[in-house]
Amino acid sequence: MTLECGTLYGWLKEAGLDFYAGVPDSLLKDFCAYVTDHTPAERNFITANEGSAVALAAGHFLASGRPGVVYLQNSGLGNTVNPLTSLADQAVYGIPMLLVIGWRGEPGKKDEPQHVKMGGITRAVLDAIGVEHAELPQEPDAARAAVALASEHLQARPAPYALLVRAGTFDKYKLRNKPSSPYAMSREEAIGLLLDHMPAGAKIVATTGMPSRELYEHREARGQGHDTDFLIVGSMGHSSQIALGIALEDRARKVYCLDGDGAVLMHMGGLASIGTSGCTNYKHICLNNGAHDSVGGQPTVAFEVDLAGVARACGYPAVFVAKSAAELAEVYPAFEAASGPAFLEVRVKVGHRDDLGRPKMTPAELKAVYMATLRKS
Repeated sequence: MTLECGTLYGWLKEAGLDFYAGVPDSLLKDFCAYVTDHTPAERNFITANEGSAVALAAGHFLASGRPGVVYLQNSGLGNTVNPLTSLADQAVYGIPMLLVIGWRGEPGKKDEPQHVKMGGITRAVLDAIGVEHAELPQEPDAARAAVALASEHLQARPAPYALLVRAGTFDKYKLRNKPSSPYAMSREEAIGLLLDHMPAGAKIVATTGMPSRELYEHREARGQGHDTDFLIVGSMGHSSQIALGIALEDRARKVYCLDGDGAVLMHMGGLASIGTSGCTNYKHICLNNGAHDSVGGQPTVAFEVDLAGVARACGYPAVFVAKSAAELAEVYPAFEAASGPAFLEVRVKVGHRDDLGRPKMTPAELKAVYMATLRKS
């Protein structure tokens, strides 16, 4: 038995909870898609990061007196700890809001390695920061009772309350209002073209999600090893700083960061650190499809923002944009030759292959071979 997304949405609306903010999650993707399709844009904000969503819900409460709903994956709890404890907590301003949290890495359930730690301590983290919580059952009557209890808590206490959502809780719902994309090139195709142009042995740091998986698949298809690629799992938004740390250590080596638009937006302040670093060997490539592709294609604002202009304003001396395979082939030589930090935005269409595989090496194995390669070269 699964819970209908529209049913939960209706219960929340009846409870006066009709303002949403958050970062989409794979376990919540059906519900998030329903919210996107049935909520006015000004009442559902897909934020750059989870902490921003908490702050947005706080502003909504200050203006309306009504709690907001913040949706997130439990891996994003780290981004919420500061505003939850220093803003929303009852000992500070006392701002109620409902947190709907996808519970990746739930104890006893097999999951990807990046989710195991947080999955095991999710309840403990919520306990430690004083956020009362309960599981959202799949059975409708029990789920309605859980929502009613959450609503009572929000009315009785000026503090956040969380509902934990297990895998398979919701029925299937496909996003109807998908981001429109005028671009023909897929991200996987773009990565292949980039590999064709990069020098042999290029040291790459690839962001979490589809870019890392597609890079891995390209290496497998080409019969190449993975020792020059650091494939990040988890830590969304931090690939650019990892690459910067590597590039700063050896200025004679070019380091390439394969980033995503959602990741760049999540910690955009990192662009200022890179742009003012004077790191001439740094190559930053943002594969922009205007969507959170790994969690159902929920839109980002990256097509509405001049990411290249932001990079330029943050101090990158060389900035390039490609919107097709032909443009990528045209601008890449100049990007490669430019003294960095250099930024290349590659606009691509949303979507990925259904049969896209995952790396067969463990994160520890990937780290070991990558470090060994860095030390040899």
